[in-house]
Amino acid sequence: MTAPASGSAPGSAPGPAARIPAGHFDARALIDPVNPVELDAFVRAHRAANPTSAGQIIAWVFAIIALLCVVPVIGIFVMGLGYVIGRDVGVAVGGAIALLLLAGIIVGLVALVRRGIRTRNITRFRLARFAGANALTYIERIDAPPLPGMIFSNGSSRMSTDVLRGVAPRFVEFGNYQYTTSNGKQSQVHRWGYVAVKLDVPLPNIVLDALGNNTLGSSMTAAFSRTQRLSLEGDFDRFFSLYCPTGYETDALYLFTPDVMARFIDHAAQLDVEIVDDWLFLYARREVSTLDPATWAWLFGAVGALLGKLDQWARWRDDRLRLAAPQPQPTPSMAAPSPEPSGQPLPFAAPAGVLTPPPPGVAPPGRRLKRRSPWLVVGIIVGVVFIATAAPFAIGIFSFLFLR
Repeated sequence: MTAPASGSAPGSAPGPAARIPAGHFDARALIDPVNPVELDAFVRAHRAANPTSAGQIIAWVFAIIALLCVVPVIGIFVMGLGYVIGRDVGVAVGGAIALLLLAGIIVGLVALVRRGIRTRNITRFRLARFAGANALTYIERIDAPPLPGMIFSNGSSRMSTDVLRGVAPRFVEFGNYQYTTSNGKQSQVHRWGYVAVKLDVPLPNIVLDALGNNTLGSSMTAAFSRTQRLSLEGDFDRFFSLYCPTGYETDALYLFTPDVMARFIDHAAQLDVEIVDDWLFLYARREVSTLDPATWAWLFGAVGALLGKLDQWARWRDDRLRLAAPQPQPTPSMAAPSPEPSGQPLPFAAPAGVLTPPPPGVAPPGRRLKRRSPWLVVGIIVGVVFIATAAPFAIGIFSFLFLR
């Protein structure tokens, strides 16, 4: 995931990118001045490849209709105020003020929209150039990304934006993600940054909740049963809370050896981690695909440090799959050999049947962490409401019967 920074052109003055250490990734596209000609060519190519969608057209139509509905109301209000103050002359002055106000609103909105579009185009242009300089591919938007991570199945209007994707030495994807939740009265947009790394084999569903980013006590593991919490040795518990399916504690210890734990502490202590199926996800509570070279240096360093330890995870196998599979019946050619005529026992006896390693995969109990039952929470709420409602009546009846 790293690419050496290419040297400056002969005779050119060193810019800000000259401070990037040699052998590191090339971040010059994020900070160098933008060539207007190249930017315009990029924007034209982007528009040709991504025509305006029906949703964008509808949004513009609603915005224009809203403007046409609001502006006349303001004009009538200003003219009415002028009539109250100066009769006919006031109406004329109010009309002139309303026209100036309308022109100011239109000019201001056009300027804001143009500035927003230009800023967005520059962001896309820089990220696309940065991706090309680091053996990555830039994708502006992916609706409902088909990823199995826990945040990718929540809410509605799910989409990833500013996605940078690489395929060597293994598939890695950096992106910003958002989804919307609603309780019927108001809606909330949730924003995350994520890194998705493809693993060699499916692994048990394991979640590392980074304690360093649980602002105001929020935790992404609040829905998980506490019985699945596993304490690891050393200082790991100071940085992460690890959750694994019941019965897979030994497997988690096999995967998170002391050297692997050290890598996560050193490079990903501010990131929540999820292992699900054959994916490793790193979650941040902010955007990760930005124009900040320091953020990319941190992410590239974290991914590079973890990639060196993921190869050993490829050797993990779930013995439960072999035990659950039907065992072949022994045949004469598979039977254990009889003892030697001398009567001396063999140093070992061949087992009945052919032993084969379990196939890659995870047994059903380990594929997903168990969540807390919502009925328990509902029962507690109903109980509290019932007690709070019935308590005054109970006290009144008790007083009437025994204290009168």
